[in-house]
Amino acid sequence: MVNTRARAASATVDDAEVERFSRLAGEWWDPRGPMAALHKFNPVRLAYIRDRATAHFSHDPKKLDCLGGLRILDIGCGGGILAEPLARLGADVVGADPSASNIAVATEHAAAAGVKVDYRSTTAEDLAAAQESFDLVLAMEVVEHVADVRLFVETCAAMVKPGGLLIVATLNRTLKSFALAIVGAEYVLRWLPRGTHQWDKFVTPNELEIALEQSGMRIAAEKGVIYNLFADRWQLSADMDVNYMVVAAKGA
Repeated sequence: MVNTRARAASATVDDAEVERFSRLAGEWWDPRGPMAALHKFNPVRLAYIRDRATAHFSHDPKKLDCLGGLRILDIGCGGGILAEPLARLGADVVGADPSASNIAVATEHAAAAGVKVDYRSTTAEDLAAAQESFDLVLAMEVVEHVADVRLFVETCAAMVKPGGLLIVATLNRTLKSFALAIVGAEYVLRWLPRGTHQWDKFVTPNELEIALEQSGMRIAAEKGVIYNLFADRWQLSADMDVNYMVVAAKGA
């Protein structure tokens, strides 16, 4: 078992990445702004999380509060565009982000929307050191922005309760992802601000799976996500060359 307390000082936070997203804090909830691509991506990842969680914890996805009773951590929550709908589905959500600016925006938006989310300007290390634990830990579009992927995954896994889940969404390090996620999305289509991603920080499924398994997790499912140009929406796919999600379970 990893002694997370002893290693908490070895931060996974990349200060440059935090600063970059802090500058965009005021744009999180603008569906036509710099986060537009993430708003379009949100429905498919939310549905995948809901379906995997309800299947694993034997809840009914047809119920409005299908995640009721689950304590969920959304680490790297940004402005809360995923945390809020999870809370609406009945979950007890903690949204954590090292950017105080992001948390301020998330807190204000949730209050205005009447949604209860426990937002905290903190890191995965600090939460783990405080012995926080969750039924489901989410690291969505985060691992490609941290300073130490292995330690970050290890820290997240330490907070998963026995029998719980860890779901990670990230970008594969392939030539295809360089062409589509950086050249295409940032320079040609301008879906994202230039510099949002660094290709050498992308994580292959094999690298992520090894980090998860070394952290005591078992790979339960994995799925690619692709953009359907004709339908103008993101959808699940067997193609994991660019965007993908991995579900890992902890033994009871």
